[in-house]
Amino acid sequence: MTPRRPRLAVTLGDPRGIGPEIVTAALSRPLDADLTIIGADDQIPVLPGVVAAPIGTWKQGAGARPDDRPRVARAGKLAGHAVERAVALALAGEVDAIVTAPVEKHALHVAGFRYPGHTEWLAHLAGDVDVAMMLAAERLRVVLVTTHVAFRDVPALLTVDRVVRTGRVTSRGLREWFGIEAPRLAVCAVNPHAGEQGLFGDEEDRVLAPAAAALGAAGPIPADTVFVRAMRGEFDAVLAPYHDVGMTAIKVAAFGKGVNVTLGLPFPRTSPDHGTAFDIAGQGVADAGSMRESLELAARLASHLAR
Repeated sequence: MTPRRPRLAVTLGDPRGIGPEIVTAALSRPLDADLTIIGADDQIPVLPGVVAAPIGTWKQGAGARPDDRPRVARAGKLAGHAVERAVALALAGEVDAIVTAPVEKHALHVAGFRYPGHTEWLAHLAGDVDVAMMLAAERLRVVLVTTHVAFRDVPALLTVDRVVRTGRVTSRGLREWFGIEAPRLAVCAVNPHAGEQGLFGDEEDRVLAPAAAALGAAGPIPADTVFVRAMRGEFDAVLAPYHDVGMTAIKVAAFGKGVNVTLGLPFPRTSPDHGTAFDIAGQGVADAGSMRESLELAARLASHLAR
C-alpha cells in the first residue's frame, strides 16, 4: 500500500512580518506533503495542491500606521487565530504536523493572547502538557531548560525537577519522532568552567549534576565545549540552562537553517529560527531557508510517525 503523504498545517504568522513571503518562497519548490495554509485571505499563496484556510483579511485599513494599536491588535488576532486553527486541526487528526511562521509577542499580548511564546501557548492548547523547546540543525540539537524569562529569574527556575522533566521530554521526542533508540543527552553548565568546584557558583553541584545523573546524561559540561562535542557527534542533544546560551550556539552553528521544534506535543510542530523581521518585510529579500527546513522537517517527522 502506498504511504499517505504527510499533511501539514502552515500558519503565516504576523501579517506585518516576513511570514507570508517566506512561506511563499519556501514553497516555490515542490514539497512532498499536503498543505493547509492558514492566514489572512489576501496573503495566502495560490499554489497547486494547497488548501487555503482564511481567517480574515489583513489589508483593510492598510493606510494606517503599522504600529498603531488597532493595527497591532488586528495583526495579533490574525496570528493568534491562525495558531488556534492549526492546533485544532492537529488535535482532530485532520493534519499530522504544524509549521508556524514568526509572530510578535507584543501584538499577541495586545490581542489578548498572553503567553511568553509559541512554546508555552501550544502546551496550553494541547492540554497543558509538558513540552520542551528544541533548536535543531544538521549537526546540533539544543533543548532549552528555561525559555522566555528574564535572566535574573533563571537561577530560581533552574531546579532538578525542571531539568529532569525537560530531559525526559527530549528523550521521548528523540525516540518517537526522530527514531533515535537510545538518545545521548548532555547537560550544559550554567556557570563558567562548570562552576570550578563551587568557586563560580553551586548550581552545577546542587542542581545540574543530580539532574544529569537522574537522566543518565553527561555533564554538567562547560558551555564553551559541550556544543562543540555535540557537533562532533558525541551527543544527540544538549540541554541548555537558559535561552541565549542555547540560541547562540545553534545560530552560530547553522544560522538560516535551524529549526525550532516543540517536543512533547501530541503532534510535531516546527518553525523557523528567526523572528518577524519587520524592517525587511515586503522587500523580497527575506531568506526562506529556515522556513523551508521547517517544512521539510515537519514532513519527515510526520512520515516517521505514520510508519
